[in-house]
Amino acid sequence: MKYEIVDLDGEQLADIEERLERYDRKHAGLKHTGNISIGILSDGELIAGADGCMTVYRIFYVSTIFVDERHRKCGIGRKLLESLEQRALAMGANLIRLDTFDWQGVEFYKKCGYEQVGCYTHKADGFSEYFLIKRI
Repeated sequence: MKYEIVDLDGEQLADIEERLERYDRKHAGLKHTGNISIGILSDGELIAGADGCMTVYRIFYVSTIFVDERHRKCGIGRKLLESLEQRALAMGANLIRLDTFDWQGVEFYKKCGYEQVGCYTHKADGFSEYFLIKRI
């Protein structure tokens, strides 16, 4: 049998993702459902936003959370994260997971009740990445 690596188009990617979801359902019994994308406006300007999705075992994965530098340290990030958590809980999540780099928000997440469950340091490129969870 001959194999080749190819670039996937949108339809092929959707096919692979659907097959992975079917495979996961056999083992986890749950379907990946639900996304949350929220933002905070100030005088009509988008100053913060968050995005995530439900994964297997009722785990909500936060892929993006951002607060404009001019609005940091004012409680906006906490408010955004709490809203994301409440919405994830309403969707049926019982755990939230996320990852962050050392120059981003690891200490912020810990102050918000997240537990660090992993970390690695990439010395050659000079960064560390942290993995955190919160049971809700």
